[in-house]
Amino acid sequence: METRLLPKLSAVYGCAPCMEKLDNLGWTHGIAFHCYGTRIGIRVNDPSVLERIWPHLPPGWKALSPPIVDSLYSLYVPGEGGRPSVRHYNLLYAGSSRIARTTELSEAVETLELALHLNVVMGARDKIFLHAGVVGWQGRAIVLPGKSMTGKTTLVAELVRAGATYYSDEFAPFDGYGCVHPYARPLMIREDREGRQTRCPVEELGGQAGSEPLPVAVVAVTAFEAGVKWCPKTLTAGQGLLALIENTVLARIRPDAALKSLRPVALGATVLKGRRGEARDTIEQLFEATKV
Repeated sequence: METRLLPKLSAVYGCAPCMEKLDNLGWTHGIAFHCYGTRIGIRVNDPSVLERIWPHLPPGWKALSPPIVDSLYSLYVPGEGGRPSVRHYNLLYAGSSRIARTTELSEAVETLELALHLNVVMGARDKIFLHAGVVGWQGRAIVLPGKSMTGKTTLVAELVRAGATYYSDEFAPFDGYGCVHPYARPLMIREDREGRQTRCPVEELGGQAGSEPLPVAVVAVTAFEAGVKWCPKTLTAGQGLLALIENTVLARIRPDAALKSLRPVALGATVLKGRRGEARDTIEQLFEATKV
């Protein structure tokens, strides 16, 4: 992929005077790509920084040519030298707005990664995204809706270790027919109660990522609670649809698209709800539920 062609904002987004000032900071290399209908660009003033960025691009991205984008991120890193007594900051911009100012490049890259994921999720044109973990099992999907800190990633990881195919641990794209597509970023496994996360490629769990859309067999609306045995109740189609809508990113902005994508899921899948205990004590019940 050519990295010397700097991405440029389309005329609709690139006319602000504050962008003209930012454009003059000495950008030398960049990336332009599209993902689920969003057109995104990243530019840097130091080409070596791109090596740090590649692994953090959203899954499924494809190079964009010409490099005309709707969203532009700019990562400025300080050069070597200068006075040792002066702090040198890495600066990250989304459009003309600064979203990170830090002495740690890794922190700026992590902020960029999160911004890219949210950009794709919010800007997808032909998909509806849920906050959900997803795995494939025997040709159908197990979907685990839930906000952050509910244990989605832990449960997804255990399912993958048990032989399921990895699709997502946080954002799940659904098409208009109710099928779920892969968004297989590295799993973000929480290390402690403070919420620190470690990137874990699915291969490290002995699993692999899916590549084809799947119909949904089971939706499990669940969250971890220590010492609890999972005894879920089965929801009606209407209750299941409401549970899915509650975890849909743009449900209020695109209600018609959300209903079109999720109504077939609620009608065709078994929808379960209930608190669960340890993930390893739950996975066999989930696998069994796909046979219903």
